[in-house]
Amino acid sequence: MTTSARIEDAALLTGQGRFLDDLDPLPGTLVATVVRSPHAHARIRSVSLERARRHPGVAAVIGPEEVLATLKPFPLSVSAPTPYYATGTDKVRFVGEPVAVVVASDRYTAEDAAELVDIDYEPLPAVVRTDAAMEPTAPRLHDQAQSNVATDRTFDFGDVEGAFGAASHVVTSSYSFPRYSSTPMECYSVVADWREGSEGPEVVAHANFHGPFSMAPVLAGALGIPTSSLRLIVPGDIGGSFGIKSAIYPYIALMAVASRYAGRPVRWTEDRLEHLLASSSGSDRLMTLEAAVDDEGLVSALRVDLVDNVGAYLRPPEPSTLYRCFGNITGAYTIDNVTIRARGVVTNKAPTGLNRGFGGQQLYFGLERLMDKIASTCGIDPAELRSRNMVRADSFPYATPSGGIYDSGDYHAALQLALKNADYEALRAEQRLARERGEWMGIGVATIVDPSATNIGYVGLATPVQDRTAKRGKSGSTEHVRVSVDLQGVVSVLLGTVPQGQGHATVARDIVARHLGLPVEQVRPRVEMDTATTPWTISSGSYSSRFAPLLTSALLEACDRIAETIKIAGSVLLEADPESLELAEGKVRVIDEPDRAVAFRHAAGLVHWDPGSLPDGVSARLYEEAAFTPPQSKAPSRTDQVNSSLCYGFVADVVVVRIDKETLSVTIEKLSTVHDAGTILNQTLVDGQVHGAIVQAMGGAMFEEMTYSDSGQPTAGTFMDYLCPTSAESCFPVVSDHLETPSPLTRLGAKGCGEGSSMSLPVAIANAVADALAPEGIEITSLPLHGNVLHQLLNTREGK
Repeated sequence: MTTSARIEDAALLTGQGRFLDDLDPLPGTLVATVVRSPHAHARIRSVSLERARRHPGVAAVIGPEEVLATLKPFPLSVSAPTPYYATGTDKVRFVGEPVAVVVASDRYTAEDAAELVDIDYEPLPAVVRTDAAMEPTAPRLHDQAQSNVATDRTFDFGDVEGAFGAASHVVTSSYSFPRYSSTPMECYSVVADWREGSEGPEVVAHANFHGPFSMAPVLAGALGIPTSSLRLIVPGDIGGSFGIKSAIYPYIALMAVASRYAGRPVRWTEDRLEHLLASSSGSDRLMTLEAAVDDEGLVSALRVDLVDNVGAYLRPPEPSTLYRCFGNITGAYTIDNVTIRARGVVTNKAPTGLNRGFGGQQLYFGLERLMDKIASTCGIDPAELRSRNMVRADSFPYATPSGGIYDSGDYHAALQLALKNADYEALRAEQRLARERGEWMGIGVATIVDPSATNIGYVGLATPVQDRTAKRGKSGSTEHVRVSVDLQGVVSVLLGTVPQGQGHATVARDIVARHLGLPVEQVRPRVEMDTATTPWTISSGSYSSRFAPLLTSALLEACDRIAETIKIAGSVLLEADPESLELAEGKVRVIDEPDRAVAFRHAAGLVHWDPGSLPDGVSARLYEEAAFTPPQSKAPSRTDQVNSSLCYGFVADVVVVRIDKETLSVTIEKLSTVHDAGTILNQTLVDGQVHGAIVQAMGGAMFEEMTYSDSGQPTAGTFMDYLCPTSAESCFPVVSDHLETPSPLTRLGAKGCGEGSSMSLPVAIANAVADALAPEGIEITSLPLHGNVLHQLLNTREGK
């Protein structure tokens, strides 16, 4: 573990960041603006572009006709008849859907000309509520589909019916989780260039794209070109993402088409209104959970019904939100029997995709609210109820019924540490006194399993077993890295994880320096992604907390090979056996005679300048690429089980809230959180990730929601209505602690840690608010929880 300061910060703090909108990577670039639909659902009768094309300074205007002539529908993850193009073609299906693109000499000209695009719409009835969209009489978004249910699968594991038949209690509840985004500081930005090469079209696109690079073949498929003819270049700074920028790929395709018709590179940068209107968000979910429980509060079976509102199109990577947490569907608990129904429903909202926590915040909101209801039903303290049901420390590796293999952990110890740090018993005593005074004080507990290093094989679950092509499954958590040493002994490290602020370069530098026995100043990490030169695979990226478990493991493998060559070169200079040497303090030295040493740079120099002196059969190679591919990440089985992540961490939260009876404002008074992310690689960065996730989670729990009117019009299109937490709301005491149970599956024992609090804290806050309002008979079944919501709940109670 280290606590090195971030090496990324100096450039960012002095205005030297390399954000795409500040760069001019291609000469002669024109500027685009997007013409968007004002309707949630309408048939496109006609599109007239002539007036806009005649406007001075306009180079090209494209619409549905050009898109249909140039692009194919994006390949989907399932066979649902919901074709998705970069613009509306036959219809528009959400407010803000692109319909045309105007390319001009500058943004001002393009915006002016965009007002001259004439589109004749035939408005159609819209549907935005998930339950309403599933009704047989609902307006159908895609005419060729039988309904608005784009995917529907059911899975059974164990003897669910038998467990429910033998249960002392059956506890059931339904919940809804809101749609919210991540509002990164920098919005989408693309510079695309369509080129006619000797072997067909080629597209070079600079974009602040945030992997996964499984989107590269999806994008290439829509462009109708081989993946090798698509070059994606991502700058070192992308202004935040939290998953949202994985959905930039339709705009890359759209700007590539614009470039083709303009005959020059085209730049487009999204403004904040466009981003809130039509970029991406996490899915809003309806869910019903049912538990079979004995008199001691032990849960023997679970029925889970998940319905995700994916917006107008089931666009890739959806329906992944339903399946990313498939292996950990039972959370931290030993529940042997599970039935899962997973549905994705299209509505007249903007399409969804990745968001920090990606499926975890939705899952745990339902599961952890249900655990509180079970505790209430059985008359057991919520913390004790969880402890009784938890996986025991001596049970690891632990197999879940749905196929997850939890690699390591001590859930009981982590929960007890969180309770101790919160002084839980004293809090309960304080709460009893507060209730006697008529105050609303609540204590919420949540415990979650934090999956990291996603196995992309889970996507296969959306396709029934009989429809999967034999020996054509998808799986894997591969991550690549490249390490090289120059003639002066400076080590360069090229990462493929496309970070957005996590400090990957800092951690990589420290690991390489430590492993090669060098001062950190002698290691130079790089984080730009160029699919033409950076080693990558379709699973590459920094989504699902992959860096710590996967890329660092690949990094050590590459360093092992470099170290072997350096030791051989050092053995030539020292006339010693390579096995007797070590790398330390910037030197190659004899283990038993540390004074007998040569500088690391001299050993590297020998490989570069005098390779003929190396022993026969030894390659003069100080350039290594390594891929870490854990064998535990397999395609789904024929019984629909899948280990959907490689590593599984743990988070325990205890949160205290008070609710002002006059204003109904909710105040967080204290948060005790404990994280087990295996081996901690850099304490400062881990703490930063935890604190950042806490604030984002608080936003989703208490403020943020992308709301729509019944007609499909967004009603939270600016920061006046889409409320994000600020520093004022974020100033509450946090006691953050850690437990380390190293993973046996990764080289350093590290697991991911960047998303845990975004999954655990929303429901912990909900549990606390529900606890505070329990004397009033209020049940919390949805988020966000702010004064207006509480006012509604209190005034719609039975009898009022």
